[in-house]
Amino acid sequence: MACQMGDQDRLSRVVAGTILVGFAMISGNPVGWLGIIPLATGVIGWCPLYGFLGVNTCDTGHDTEAHH
Repeated sequence: MACQMGDQDRLSRVVAGTILVGFAMISGNPVGWLGIIPLATGVIGWCPLYGFLGVNTCDTGHDTEAHH
């Protein structure tokens, strides 16, 4: 997969997703489970919506292979 997320974008998604999932686990509110989406996309570094919209937040500004 091509890189389409910069480090800051990925980090913010992982943090937000973790907070939302934690909220769901503590409160029992099922809406918090939506945090799985930003958590997963942040971990893998690829977002299907970004691909559809042509968004790229990579630090390099062009498509490169994903960092491992």
